[in-house]
Amino acid sequence: MRRLSILIMGVVCLGANAQGINDVLRYSIQEGQGTARFQALGGAFGALGGDLSALNVNPAGSSVFNYSQFTATGSNYNRNNDALYGSSTVTTELNSQQLNQVGGVFVFKSPNSPWKKIALAINYDLVENFDNEFIATGNSTEGIDNYFLEFAQDVPFRNLLLNQNEFLEEAYLRVGAEQGFGNQQAFLGYFGGIINPVDEADESGTAYLSNASYDNVNQTYSQTVNGHNSKFTLNFSGQYQESLYIGASVNFHSLLYERLTRLDESGFNADSPVQFAAFDNFLRTEGEGFSFSVGAIAKLNESIRIGGSYQSPTWYRLRDDTAQRINSNLADDDINFIDFNIVNLFEDYRIQTPGKVTGSAAIVFGKDGLLSFDYGYQDFSQAELRPNSDPVFADQNQLIASQLGVVNSYRFGGEYRIERLSLRGGYRIEESPYEDSDVIGDLEGFSAGIGYDFGGSRLDLAYARTEQDVNELFFDSGATNNALVNRTNSNIILSFTLKF
Repeated sequence: MRRLSILIMGVVCLGANAQGINDVLRYSIQEGQGTARFQALGGAFGALGGDLSALNVNPAGSSVFNYSQFTATGSNYNRNNDALYGSSTVTTELNSQQLNQVGGVFVFKSPNSPWKKIALAINYDLVENFDNEFIATGNSTEGIDNYFLEFAQDVPFRNLLLNQNEFLEEAYLRVGAEQGFGNQQAFLGYFGGIINPVDEADESGTAYLSNASYDNVNQTYSQTVNGHNSKFTLNFSGQYQESLYIGASVNFHSLLYERLTRLDESGFNADSPVQFAAFDNFLRTEGEGFSFSVGAIAKLNESIRIGGSYQSPTWYRLRDDTAQRINSNLADDDINFIDFNIVNLFEDYRIQTPGKVTGSAAIVFGKDGLLSFDYGYQDFSQAELRPNSDPVFADQNQLIASQLGVVNSYRFGGEYRIERLSLRGGYRIEESPYEDSDVIGDLEGFSAGIGYDFGGSRLDLAYARTEQDVNELFFDSGATNNALVNRTNSNIILSFTLKF
């Protein structure tokens, strides 16, 4: 037979693939999911407590509950992306539904003890829903040939050639395993017909040229993402006397991220050897993480509360695998055997996200309502890829330290009660993690909601909307093509609470 009979070929590859500053940001930024009441108040719960998703801000909040209760929350996520590339804007919309929160708290009262209440809570929260997509279409002076040329320069041509009786897909995996990701991309560029050595007779040659001729090339880029970052929380807190709440949580994280990208090129010059090109990339990341948090809430009087909390870094252990496809009118006859069944596996690596400190204040107007404010401080320059002994990770960590900075976040929330009916609103702003906010802009959001307490149960409904501008790179390395994407995320959230 011409081909191996196994369905999927895979090999552990040498060197980093896409592990870098983008991964650190992707898994460090938490969009702020949670119950409908939590989202309706903009997540400003650090001095309030009394909500299962408030444990994400301040773990002391579970002992604010007066009753044991169970809450489940479902959300509809609407993603609207306006991608500006060149002079063209393409709008893409995506809807998805998730059960994004479920949990319970058990409250034990001790009126004759200094510790008036002890609370144990178990909660699942969807920290981040990765489901998203966008399409960018336009003209560029930088074609995909530049991506492959950057990786190919200084690579001896002999490194890209097939061994005797070796299939093309076998050589693709071998180059990745023995020589690393960069040489593997040069291999793809050569057999994909995009680049050629300056002198094919010189196997020691390290200079390459493009087979594409253009002044401007037409490009269509699409990116589709699926996955989640979820957190399972075990919480313990207590109320001391009448005015102090103290708590701690341990969190277990589960992560899955899948990204499929495609770049199509056309519109080359009439005399260009390359007349069309297509390049597909698939990345899958999965892993686990651990974090903890501690916090306290103090009642200064009947109306004013203050809170403070520390959320530790999350320590993730992650695994990547990738697959690629390429084609052009000059590609090798066997190029289609390199497809998504040919998988590159990478060694496990670790990410440490930055810790976060939150200060909070709230004014409670008896049974009439409340106003709440949270301030968060998180220094993204402290994030790290590990192990530090990896020279690629060491370089990326220097890049993280130089390009990322402090993120200040501000959350405001208010609630007005009319007997059993509650009307809510919130606003939040989170600064860009980049020193240069042109890369990622500030995130701004507002929310509104309504709730009704039936006595033994409660139903809450909320609407939350955020907006942010992001420069989306088409590739994590080797090319600078990017589209300016205006992300507008709108969520409709419904929670049901049962007291017992």
